[in-house]
Amino acid sequence: MAADLLGIAAIVFFYVLILIVGVWAGRKSKDAKDMVEGEHTEEVMLAGRNIGTIVGIFTMTATWVGGAYINGTAEALYNGGLLSCQAPFGYAISLVVGGILFAKRMREEGYITMLDPFQIKYGQRVGGLMFLPALLGETFWSAAILSALGATLSVILEIDMGLSVIISACIAVFYTFTGGLYAVAYTDVVQLFCIFVGLWVCVPAALLQNKTEDISRDAVGWIGSIGGFRENTLWWDNMLLLVFGGIPWQVYFQRVLSSKTSSGAQKLSFVAGVGCIVMAIPPALIGAIAKNTDWRLTDYMPYGNGTRYKDIPAGKTNMVVPLVFQYLTPRWVSFIGLGAVSAAVMSSADSSVLSAASMFAHNIWKLTIRPNASDREVIIVMRVGIVAVGVMATMMALTIQSIYGLWYLCADLVYVILFPQLLCVVYFHGSNTYGCLAGYVVGLLLRLSGGEPMLSLPASIHYPMYDEGAQFFPFKTMSMAACLATIVGVSKLSTHLFATGRLSPSLDFLKCVTNIPQDHVPLPNDVSFNVSTEALHMQKVSDFSAAAAATENSFLQPYNSNYNTIGNQ
Repeated sequence: MAADLLGIAAIVFFYVLILIVGVWAGRKSKDAKDMVEGEHTEEVMLAGRNIGTIVGIFTMTATWVGGAYINGTAEALYNGGLLSCQAPFGYAISLVVGGILFAKRMREEGYITMLDPFQIKYGQRVGGLMFLPALLGETFWSAAILSALGATLSVILEIDMGLSVIISACIAVFYTFTGGLYAVAYTDVVQLFCIFVGLWVCVPAALLQNKTEDISRDAVGWIGSIGGFRENTLWWDNMLLLVFGGIPWQVYFQRVLSSKTSSGAQKLSFVAGVGCIVMAIPPALIGAIAKNTDWRLTDYMPYGNGTRYKDIPAGKTNMVVPLVFQYLTPRWVSFIGLGAVSAAVMSSADSSVLSAASMFAHNIWKLTIRPNASDREVIIVMRVGIVAVGVMATMMALTIQSIYGLWYLCADLVYVILFPQLLCVVYFHGSNTYGCLAGYVVGLLLRLSGGEPMLSLPASIHYPMYDEGAQFFPFKTMSMAACLATIVGVSKLSTHLFATGRLSPSLDFLKCVTNIPQDHVPLPNDVSFNVSTEALHMQKVSDFSAAAAATENSFLQPYNSNYNTIGNQ
């Protein structure tokens, strides 16, 4: 029992360290009394756009390198070898691609969330539909984080994993209440340091004991293999999902948009991508160590009935990291590892929960439901959203067991629906609301038609190479491509039909081609998104004469005609 108390003390120490740093960093925020209306929300959500390149690199890397990253990497390598460990490489590449395609453009526009360009171009309510896949993605990611922390605590505290997840969620939600992005960013720096030191202390300690074979002797075993043609097809489908599905995340763009400069936003994306690969090395080694260990030589009894097994049972592989810490390292070393992972996971959880709550408070509540809401009201709504997202993530963590499965599920709907939408709203200036909605529906239906075993959703369409509930055909990438093609095709077709008079202007019921209302106005770069376009127009329209409207057409132009002028101002 004394050892358990020492373990609890180690975890409590790391928690207190994170909390102290969070409280200290939260004091960097400006006093709300010294800010005009609209600035307080930006201060909380984006740290006043005052995050430097160094801190930005640390917080971007640490946000991805959380407990799910560590536990999921080790689990994947244990189950299928290095070639099955796709997520670290996929998400690292996605950071680089995101920096090339979106970081500079989004930061130059001065957005507050990644949903802002959708609401500018397609209107508040239609653009708000993008919140649904974004919310699911952040919730799944939070669930993976909580599940990882629950697995860690269940080992060191010897309590039920479900109870561990609930305790972890309560800690993460409570901490998120204490501060905005300043607190999250600076705790991420501490998190990355704790992970680096904690894991590299544990790896050599685990290698030095006599229960593990030399991992270099079974290189083929821990490197793994992909399989035949259909397995390779599925592998590439999942890799593309991770690369492009890892981009449209508010947790990523929150850091991009909080950067001081657009060039700094790109730099932190590139360097963080390299950092993700470097930080995947220790958990990969832990997975290889576990794979080459004869667990009968340890005190590990997975079912508590006195029976030992050579390998970790299939249902317990999500605990590879805490099991290695607990049974293959000295007690004091395991306390360092378990405490570091616990603190890292808690810090990552608040990032994801804050991102989802920020989108709801800003894009749904402020820009759609209550355009005239005060800063204080928006902050209150954001805190309510933090609790709601925490509850949903906890339920997901309790119902889906595989951490790595949760990891894939995180990027699924984001990849199929949100990535092609983001690509079009940024690069395809001819897209309109008809194309947006049509692509949304097509992508969603095609993705759901393939089924999802983790959610007990049967496949309504058996694509080629379908085998016993498994879809080997790359239907996720097919769904994404179909969504992208539908957006472009329907947008061009609807514009052509209305422009040539083949469709009467009265049929433009979405009012995005010919019947463009005056309240759909794109905002210039120097106007805060804390004020909705409808409210802004109502406040300003009386100050502009018809002549002024003609000369300042970059501000009062119809939102769908020459959208790219926003980026050129």
